[in-house]
Formats: sequence, structure tokens, C-alpha cells
Amino acid sequence: MKNLYDLGFRGNLPIIVQNFLKQRFFRVRLGNTFSNIFCQEEGVPQGCVLSVTLFVLAINPILSVIPQTVQKNLYVDDLHISCYARNMQLIERQLQTAINNIAEWSNKSGFTISAQKTIGIHFCKRPLHPDPELFLSGVPIRFQDNYKFLGIVFDKRLTFLPHIASLRKRCLRSLNILRTLSNTSWGADRSCLLRVYRSIIRSMIDYGSVVYGSARPSYLKRLDYVHHQALRLCLGAFRTSPIPSLYAEAFEPSLSSRRDKLSLSYYFRILSNDKHPLRGTLLNGNNNRLLNARPSCIPHFGLRMHNILPDTFHGVKVHTTDFCGHPPWMENSISYINPFGNFTKSDSNNSVLISLFNQHRQFYQSYQPVFTDGSKSLNHVGCAFFTNGHIISYKLHSFTSVFSSEITAVYFAFKYIDEHEIRKLEIRKSILYTDSMSLLESLRSSSTRNPLIKEVKDFYRHLLSKGARILFSWVPSHVGITGNELADKSAKSATEFLTRPIVYADVRSAVNQWCHCQWQEKWNMETNNKLHVIKPVLSYWVTKLNRRCDVVLTRLRIGHTRLTHKYLLFAASPPTCSHCGDILTVKHILTDCVAVDRRRLRYFRSSSFDLSFLLGQIPHFNLFMYLKDIGVFHDI
Repeated sequence: MKNLYDLGFRGNLPIIVQNFLKQRFFRVRLGNTFSNIFCQEEGVPQGCVLSVTLFVLAINPILSVIPQTVQKNLYVDDLHISCYARNMQLIERQLQTAINNIAEWSNKSGFTISAQKTIGIHFCKRPLHPDPELFLSGVPIRFQDNYKFLGIVFDKRLTFLPHIASLRKRCLRSLNILRTLSNTSWGADRSCLLRVYRSIIRSMIDYGSVVYGSARPSYLKRLDYVHHQALRLCLGAFRTSPIPSLYAEAFEPSLSSRRDKLSLSYYFRILSNDKHPLRGTLLNGNNNRLLNARPSCIPHFGLRMHNILPDTFHGVKVHTTDFCGHPPWMENSISYINPFGNFTKSDSNNSVLISLFNQHRQFYQSYQPVFTDGSKSLNHVGCAFFTNGHIISYKLHSFTSVFSSEITAVYFAFKYIDEHEIRKLEIRKSILYTDSMSLLESLRSSSTRNPLIKEVKDFYRHLLSKGARILFSWVPSHVGITGNELADKSAKSATEFLTRPIVYADVRSAVNQWCHCQWQEKWNMETNNKLHVIKPVLSYWVTKLNRRCDVVLTRLRIGHTRLTHKYLLFAASPPTCSHCGDILTVKHILTDCVAVDRRRLRYFRSSSFDLSFLLGQIPHFNLFMYLKDIGVFHDI
């Protein structure tokens, strides 16, 4: 209760919590036998909805007794304290002081710190450097070479080799699930297997990759075997299939590319939070020159991201997010009207929609119309609004999404109303028209965490407090409504660049797009890859075939089948065609062999075509009948 009081809680809430914890009784059941009833003297009810919250509330003050010179992290009941210095005696003195304070606090608060579960680890690269001597309530603390904290195994040299070895072992054990489900004749389809892989195995690899990504590339490559083996099982690809082909066919990037994407996303997520403990480290580049000059030093996360960050991302300012937001009782619901009723753009004539809008304007002629719009093309992002004969437009950063440009247009329309109308007492009633229904839904929602939506809502409350009356309305785009057409045209041709922070969601989308472009560039260099001829552009191809046909199609696309490449497993000579003596390849079977020209003409209506005609995104409907007719379907 004291913790609640210290946090500023007053009124009925502390009384409710106090009554919740008082006079609680319990008993134990063993089979059909019940124990006596006892009164609970301390602790919280196990399994209760408030138990975790109350436990966290009770243990959080432990951080206040730790000296400021000692680093500390608390995750529920897992406490980590650390200290770094050149002098071991200084480290011992500071850590021992913190441990003594923790022990004293636990005795007063009723918590028990287990000395047996308390582990120390000495991060150091010096040889023959003794560990510090620390004691918890007179019991010496054991020091180990590695220790698992929140699922990550930290070793004393921070090589993360023990963690990678443990992770690889667990992933290989989980591969047995895929082996059971991925029979090439009757197994699950490709999409289901990929979902199983991503949810069970890849999720384990992703967890903590931001941390252990600093390990040596040779160590990290030990996880690639798991990734490649899983993709072979999901696709049913032959064992000799090239690895880039597995990535392209499954539309699953390499682990190194995925680590970069996750790390960059986390990097910008840190920058979007003013209170994140790592934000200061990322923005402080004082040690970057020293670390770059000494490759043996492990670079910190910010420097690693700075080295892989493309030039287009340097200087990008991320919009900070208020994770707390506004309480529900402070939310103002926007006033929304729909002048079109049940008429939709797809089912109605443009003249009907224009007529409905004109009738609506006659009814609301006392309201000043404000038309807003946002636009995004390949190399241009803009926003604009039109009101009272004035058109104002801005060019935005290329990372900005269409949704963000729509919100920005609304924000500056509000700003214009505040500066040019309300302050001059000219008009207090306006209707804001937008063709973005998703924007209106976000403004009406109370659960959105988009910082731009929060800005617009704050400005909306500000205008209401000044006596303004603002309505929102949806209008269909490109039907001939003059104000909407002018705003749309101005947004597409905006030239005045507006420097504004970019929301994290837009930056993350840009990171994903950049990683995909990097993957596409590598794939473009695979000119000798058999799959590249069929699938030059990386994308996800949906397949609706049964498992056996899907496996056959996958192996034909990759160009490695049991019939044509089994010899590689036995160091034998490549097989030749029994009809013409040429080396047996997928291309030879499907397009080149003259012995089956008549059958090829019968099934495909042509004898001259390329592999993409048969094995493209939508395979030829007679492909499998042709393979069965020439007797190779079951040999692939």
C-alpha cells in the first residue's frame, strides 16, 4: 500500500486493493481430500488477474536502493546489476554495496533473495584475470563462464558461441516436426509448412538476434544450416538445390538479411522512444572512431547499425511516440457525417455522387468546406488542402506513407483554421472532407498509437476549446468533386519541402523495402541460376496444388531433380537422354528433346517455348499430364 501511495494513487483505488488482499482464505486439495482452511498472511493469490501487477508493484522499489554507479535491469523477478571499471577493487566495492543494499531491502520488504540462484559472470578478455569476490548474506556468489538471462546465453568473452550452439540444438530438434509433416507425397502444403517453420523455429532464431548479432560471421553461419534444411523440407526441394534458389522459391530471405532488417527496425524503434535506456548510447558517437580503429573490440549496437545503414537513412528523424496516450475519459469523439448514405463509389454513377454532394453542401452551407488529400508515387510524396479559394501543399519525405500524408494534410488544415479563421473571429464552423476512410476510422478509434493521429486529436481538442465547430466527412475520390480534385492535383505537384519527423511505422516499411531491394540486387546477379530465368523478380507465388504436384513443380523450377542431379550425391557421371544422348536436364526434358516433340505439341499446342511458359507463376495446366505421359513424373 505504501508503494501505491508513493506512486501518487489516492482515493478509492488503494482501498479496493487493500480490501482485495485482506481476509483471503485458502485450502489444498489432494484427490478428494481437502485440508483445513487457512488465512493467507502474505503474498498474492496465485493465478489471480492482479497477482502479476501487484508483484511488480511490490518489487519495483528494489531498484531505488541500488547506487547510481551500478547498472541495473529488472524484468519481473529477474534482477541484473553490473558495473565496469579498470580497477577490480572498485568493481568489488560498488557491487558489494549494491548487494548489501538489496539484502537489507529484501529483509524489510519480505522478499527472499536466493543465494543459490544468484550467479555472477566476469566479462573480460584478459587472460588470468581473477573474478571478483562478492557475498550475499555471507554466502559467496558463484561465478560462471556463461549464464542465461532472459533466454540469451551470455559468455564471459561475449562471443555468443554457447548461445548459438544451444539455439542450433533446439532448432534441429524442432525440425523433426517439419520432417513429420513434409512427406513429398502426402504431406502438408507449402504455405502451412512455412507457417509452422516461421512460428516454431524461425521465431527462436529471431529472438535476441539484435543481441547475438554481434557474434562472428563464422559463428552465425552455423544457424544457416537450420534455415536451409527447413526450407528444403517445406518446399520439398532436392538436396542439391542451390541456396539462393531456396530463398527465392520460398520467398524467405537469408538469416543475415533478416537479422539486418530486425536490427534496423529495432534501432529506429529505440529512436522513436524518448525514454528508452539505449537512446543515449545510440546518439552518442564519441567512441565510434576508437572502435573502428580496433576491430578486435566488439562494436556496440548503435555502431553496428550505423555501419550497415544506407545513406538514404542517415539524418532521418523519427517521430517520438507517447506510449501512454490519453486516458479514455479525455478522448473526444469526432463528429462524422456521411452525405452519401448507402451509395458507394463502385456501384454509383459519378453524376449521382456529385448530386448528393451538392445537396449536402446546400444543407451545410454555413460550414466552411476544407478539402484535404495526400498522394504518393514512386518518387514523390505530397499533401495538400483547399479551402476558401486557397490551396496549400507540401512535399514530404519519400519514406512517408499515403496514410501519413493524409494525416499531415488534416493537421495543417487545422493549423490554417486556427491561424486564419478562429484568431480573426471570421468563422467557427468547418467541415473537413477527405477521401481516406481509414483516416476517419483511425480518428474515431481510441486505441490507435500513431503519433500523427495523436497530434491531430490534440489539435482537434484545442480548436473545440476555442469554440470551433468541426465536422468530418468522407468524399469519393476522382468523381468530379471540385475541391477534392484540386487538393489531389496539388498534392501530386507539391514542391515546397516540409521537414517533419517520420513515424516509426513508415521508417520500418522503408527498412523492409530496402532489405528487399538488397535481396533483389543479389538475385539479379544469379544470371546462371536456373530459377532466375523463370522468376527474375522476387515475389510470393501462391500455389494451390496438392503436395506431390507442388514438389514436382518446385524441383522443376529450381532445376534440380532426382532424375537429373542424383549423380552429385554419389560422385557419378551426369545422366544422358536415352533418345538423343544429350545430358539430361530439366530444360532438355521440357523443351529440347526432339523425341517427344509430338507429345509436347499435343499437350502445349506448340513445340517452341521457354521454361517460364510452363513453370511460371501459373504453371501450364497440362504440365503434369505431359510428365506422366513421358514417364518421368515419379522420377522427379
